[in-house]
Amino acid sequence: MTVKMVIGTQWGDEGKGKVVDYFSKDAEYVVRFQGGNNAGHTIKVGDEIYKLHIIPSGVIQGRTGVIGNGCVVDPEVLIYEIEQLKKRGINPKLLLSDRANIIMPYHKALDGAEEKLLADKKIGTTKRGIGPCYSDKIARRGIRSCDLISKESLRKKLELIAPIQKQFYKVFKISEGIDLEELVDKYSNYGSQLKQYIAPTHKILNDAISKQKNVLLEGAQGTMLDVEFGTYPYTTSSNTVAGGASSGAGIGPRNIDEIIGIVKAYTTRVGEGPMPTELFDDVGKHLAIKGHEYGTTTNRPRRCGWLDLVVVKHSCMISGITKIAITKLDVLNGLPKLKICTSYIFYGKNISEFPADIEMVKECKPDYKEFSGWEEFDAGVSSFKNLPKEAQLYLKFIEKQLKIPISIVSIGPGRSETIEV
Repeated sequence: MTVKMVIGTQWGDEGKGKVVDYFSKDAEYVVRFQGGNNAGHTIKVGDEIYKLHIIPSGVIQGRTGVIGNGCVVDPEVLIYEIEQLKKRGINPKLLLSDRANIIMPYHKALDGAEEKLLADKKIGTTKRGIGPCYSDKIARRGIRSCDLISKESLRKKLELIAPIQKQFYKVFKISEGIDLEELVDKYSNYGSQLKQYIAPTHKILNDAISKQKNVLLEGAQGTMLDVEFGTYPYTTSSNTVAGGASSGAGIGPRNIDEIIGIVKAYTTRVGEGPMPTELFDDVGKHLAIKGHEYGTTTNRPRRCGWLDLVVVKHSCMISGITKIAITKLDVLNGLPKLKICTSYIFYGKNISEFPADIEMVKECKPDYKEFSGWEEFDAGVSSFKNLPKEAQLYLKFIEKQLKIPISIVSIGPGRSETIEV
């Protein structure tokens, strides 16, 4: 029995969906433990491409997908994803924690209004109501999935919450109103459709672990979007680090055997905030075009740059990463020279730790080590030793710097385009 975790070490979009799908073949449960439909995981199986936003990637392999209590769920999006999978011949095995908080229409309205108010200081959210939903959760005025099952229970809760939300509408000058009965009818209907999936998932998972079953924990976004250890305030609203899995899935940390950190062979991010290795030249365009760097959820173009090991080291330390999976190595094919950032230069001073002060990060310049590039290699390469010598040196340098073994190298989007090291 193993409990494995897959998390991103950068700003998300590292290719976690593919790696989760790869490991799902050996798991019985695949668990999302944080975030909402602001995340997007893409899985390629043969000629088929699946894009999931809240349903765990493991359902594509026929595993039971668990949406943990640490997630925030838009029931309309969840129902739509279920229907779309069914249309493609996949009837997903799915469990939704009875403690997961529900994204309501007023959360989405407030998300958009706040971003508009911040203007050029905006965070760059997906405007899907994630932040306001987490805010309500912490303020103890959230609606949870268990509340959707009883129409009367839902009404009583909304009778307390709606007047507060109406005051927020006034502050943010939101013109549309909040119709209590309309909300009750709409969301109790969602509850009827989702009732078969709603369960005490923390109990089910702990029972599975006690019975020696394999569990795979699937992170969304990446460490640098963690609300505490990321580029705050340009982050998401949940804990994307390994520690978030214990609270977000209800699994004790002693039960987690492996923590696999996903490292894209270069760096990308979506949204606002500093990114020290960002490129604005032809190399940046090469990475964006060859890597198809557009957000799965928003379709926004991703900002691209050289691999930043200050970021990755920070992530590995915070989460106690035990193994590394390198993704999108093939995107670097054809570049004559490559660079890896090993430290930052801040007004002449060399620093190796990622700063907490976001204004300081904005002033940091990358200190690079340069590498020779390599030509295109065959997507059918099946072993590390058959990669170009320059690619091997590039990967070995990463491994040496992180002091963590590389266990997987992804050289393409397909399941088979994966090298086990």
